[in-house]
Amino acid sequence: MSDLKRNFLRYVAQTSDSPIGLEIDRAEGCWLYCADGRRYLDFIAGIGVSNLGHGNPAVLSAIERQAKRHLHVMVYGEYVQQAQVKLAARLASLLPPSLSRIYFTNSGTEAIEGAMKVARKYTGRPGFVAFDGCYHGDTTGAMALAGNPEFRGPFGTLIGPVRHLPYGKTEALDLVDDSIAAVVIEPVQAEGGIRIPSPEFMQALRRRCDKTGALLVFDEVLTGLGRTGRLFGFEHFGVNPDLTVLAKALGGGLPLGAFCGSDELIGTLAHDPPLGHITTFGGHPLSCAAGLAALEFTLQEKLCERAQSQGSKIAALLRELANERVVDVRGVGLLVGIEFAQAALARSFVAHTIERGVIVNWTLNAHRLVRLAPPLTINDAEIEFALQAMGEALRELR
Repeated sequence: MSDLKRNFLRYVAQTSDSPIGLEIDRAEGCWLYCADGRRYLDFIAGIGVSNLGHGNPAVLSAIERQAKRHLHVMVYGEYVQQAQVKLAARLASLLPPSLSRIYFTNSGTEAIEGAMKVARKYTGRPGFVAFDGCYHGDTTGAMALAGNPEFRGPFGTLIGPVRHLPYGKTEALDLVDDSIAAVVIEPVQAEGGIRIPSPEFMQALRRRCDKTGALLVFDEVLTGLGRTGRLFGFEHFGVNPDLTVLAKALGGGLPLGAFCGSDELIGTLAHDPPLGHITTFGGHPLSCAAGLAALEFTLQEKLCERAQSQGSKIAALLRELANERVVDVRGVGLLVGIEFAQAALARSFVAHTIERGVIVNWTLNAHRLVRLAPPLTINDAEIEFALQAMGEALRELR
């Protein structure tokens, strides 16, 4: 074991008993290069962060230019900073008019917290609705929404009340009533197992929120910015949320989140009291500059359309490779899931695939499912390499 890995295990707080443990030397394109000389195809894009792969020249150039101008100068919202303003204006031009006010944060979970505060303050109501299998982050408010009770339980009483409904089941929506401040939902559940609801369900949810006065919040932390084949996941369903939450790919590889809504909604945080929500590093100018460059690259290179075509190709090839141990292959855009008959098979498949130089991973709330979410820039040769590795891994399963 190298000194670096020994110190990683000794001094860096661990998040599990068995971290993957690759010693990353550098990253370029869709590849990670390790200290032992091996390279790995990043088929999860850093869990959805690296939509453009690693080391995108446009993003690096934007970071360099901004770093020469200034870094942090003031807590969020007090000074006019070009990088923040330009990214906010560009996002607003792409979102529906009702989502044109942008509040930048450090991360997705912080953006969820901000959206929850908006909902409570605007409606004057205490309750929330979330869904089984959902994942919205790990701060205590976001965790209260979590659809897996195993993750909530050890941390005692969390913010609430929160009602957890079955995802995609229209008949359960009557439980959204006038005690609910907001319904928080992922357009596609990633940690829940690449679960894709019907447009009819989402439209019924929109109508129910309108009827009861509850806000509809779409968590687009993973699904936003082209991952599903559309710039925003809600575009698949013919509905607009009252608030949408972005993060992961938003910063072009740097930490950045945002919650977006109307002036009427987001404005509730600016008065009674003022500074009702504040962040020191949210909307950091370096992250915003990188985020704008990444967004423009995504649009110019038509990466949404590319995600759709490449994702369909990967799913089709996987179905050809599937054996009796695979229950289903499903996906939308470059968010694809392989569901196995048993959780142990999923874990074994991940290990065998990584051994063959392709990084894939399981999900928190669906233990039989392996998630694939490669960079939107993935090319045909890289897909062929990944499918060969996964085909060999499937044949190794016992």
